[in-house]
Amino acid sequence: MLVIGGTRGLGRELVSHFVQQGSRVSVIGRSVPERKRRGVRYWAVDVRDETSLQATLDHVLEATGRINSLVLFQRYRGSDDPWIGELETSLTATKKIVESLAQQFAEGEKSIVVVSSVNATLVAPYLPLGYHVAKAALIQMVRYWAIALGPAGIRVNSVSPGTVLKAESQDFFLENRDLRAFYEQITPLRRFGHASEVAQVIAFLCGNAASFVTGQDIVVDGGISLQWQESLARDLVALPHPAAANRRK
Repeated sequence: MLVIGGTRGLGRELVSHFVQQGSRVSVIGRSVPERKRRGVRYWAVDVRDETSLQATLDHVLEATGRINSLVLFQRYRGSDDPWIGELETSLTATKKIVESLAQQFAEGEKSIVVVSSVNATLVAPYLPLGYHVAKAALIQMVRYWAIALGPAGIRVNSVSPGTVLKAESQDFFLENRDLRAFYEQITPLRRFGHASEVAQVIAFLCGNAASFVTGQDIVVDGGISLQWQESLARDLVALPHPAAANRRK
C-alpha cells in the first residue's frame, strides 16, 4: 500500500488500519513524523516539486516493489498563492503520481482511491475557492481514470468525507459541548463520525470486496449533505414547513 499524505489526520488513521490488517505500507508526506509507525516506511517530499516527486516514487518502488493500492490524501497547506497551491498539490501532483505509477501495479487486486471532500459540491465560505475547485476536479479525474485504467484491471474511486473526529480536532469538539451537540442535531445519524470510519470505507475500496466497483464517489458524512437547507433551518427553530402544515389541514 502506498499512501500519499499519510502522516496526519485521516491519512494516518488509514495507515494504522492497513498495518493492523497486516499490509506492507509506504507513506509519502511533506515530512517524516517524529513518531514513526512500526512497520511503515516513510519518505519526505514536496509533491509540488515534480523532479523530487518522481525521484521519490522511484525510490519507493526500488525499496518495496510493485504496489497493490494507491491512496492520495495530499492537500495544500502553504502560505503562498492558495489558488496555485491547491491546484498544484491536489490536481497536478495527483496526475503526476497516477501516471507515473499506473504501470507499476502488482498482479492481483489493483486499486486507486482519491480522497476528495463534501466541498466538491457544497460551499464552505471559510475555505478558499481553489480548495473547492480542486476537490470537484478530483472526482472527475477519478471518473476519467476509471475508464482509462479499467482495461489494466485498475479500479479508481474517490471518498468524500464530511467533518469527522480526528486526533488533531477531536479535543476541540469534545470540549465545546454546545457546538458538538449542534453538529449531532443536524446530522441524520445524530452523532459525529470518526476518522476510523472513513479509513474503513477507503480500505473497502482497496480490497476484494469492492472488486467490481470503479469510478464511484462515496460520501462519508452521516447523511448531513442530503438535507435541504431550508428544512434544516426550520427544524432548528422548530417551525413547520408550509407543505407539512397544509397536509395536516
